[in-house]
Amino acid sequence: MERKVIMEKLMEISNQDRITCAEARKLAEDLKIEKSEVGKACDEAGIKISACELGCF
Repeated sequence: MERKVIMEKLMEISNQDRITCAEARKLAEDLKIEKSEVGKACDEAGIKISACELGCF
């Protein structure tokens, strides 16, 4: 999966530079990528993951 696609999706769902853990997990599932890839993309984009439920991020 191209990083550009991941970043675009992150920007669509982020709210004031934040997404929830549930949103991050769903994005990984929808894009069929590892959760760690979403985490790395969030780090690159300066997006914080809030309300982490499982310690994945």
